[in-house]
Amino acid sequence: MQTTDTVLMIEPIAFGYNAETAENNYFQVEQKEADIQSKALAEFKVFVEKLKNKGINVITIKDTIDPHTPDSIFPNNWVSFHRDGKVVLYPMFASNRRVERREDIIETIKQKGFEVSELDDWSLPETQGHFLEGTGSMIFDHDNKIAYGSVSLRLDENLFREFCAKYGFQPVVFHSFQTVGNERLPIYHTNVMMCVADRFVVICLDCIDDETERNMVAETIKNSGKEIIEISEKQMQQFAGNMLQVQNTDGKKFLVMSQTAYQSLEQNQIEKIEKYCEIIYSDLNTIEVNGGGSARCMLAEIFLPKK
Repeated sequence: MQTTDTVLMIEPIAFGYNAETAENNYFQVEQKEADIQSKALAEFKVFVEKLKNKGINVITIKDTIDPHTPDSIFPNNWVSFHRDGKVVLYPMFASNRRVERREDIIETIKQKGFEVSELDDWSLPETQGHFLEGTGSMIFDHDNKIAYGSVSLRLDENLFREFCAKYGFQPVVFHSFQTVGNERLPIYHTNVMMCVADRFVVICLDCIDDETERNMVAETIKNSGKEIIEISEKQMQQFAGNMLQVQNTDGKKFLVMSQTAYQSLEQNQIEKIEKYCEIIYSDLNTIEVNGGGSARCMLAEIFLPKK
């Protein structure tokens, strides 16, 4: 099944601009304001309530002051929770993000009634400069066992292929770029330029500069039976690719995104999405500007079996 009704969210306690991640995350802009944390916390709480009000299970865990982890609000990069009971830990680019991996978070998930059969730790390659940042860098089509990965510093192609071989996914490898000044630079995470839902895919094909790769990705999506809903690079810059489909406890599907992303969409794009599911959006501006991530980055899906 492509969607889950349970997500993990980390409540920020010292959120802020992370200079380490800004090296290759071109969405980040440092706001010189004193109340960034309080604004981010307010956005976080409203977002959580919107999800809960639709019947989606949200497990919230507070971050800790020590060690300082300004990006802890984005847990999907360091952990994933799988249907077979495996929990996977990932190698992270920024050294100050590696301490986000907390055993107590996994223990809390277990205490909430979920089974963990194995902890599969892939973090070692980060010490050699190789990274694979979870469902930020890999986009899973669970039903068709396809994984999409845009090569960047945050997605090492060999690690990606190794992961896909172990977990039974067909790897779809490509390169995507965004315009920064006068340059075309690699997009840091695949999940800012594409989102795979149960019956459709939102994607910025314009970011895939190589025509052969672009056609290959489009054909793979079409052959998987999903409708392609294209977004422009300008919309991608507004986080319109950073979406996640979830469901509530009754099985009703929703596409979750930020207000910035929603407002960037044209009416015909909204109508295409709403053919399949309702849209939930929330104002995440402070988080997006300073953190360079949006709604999808804040949600770690929990597919683990229940006890």
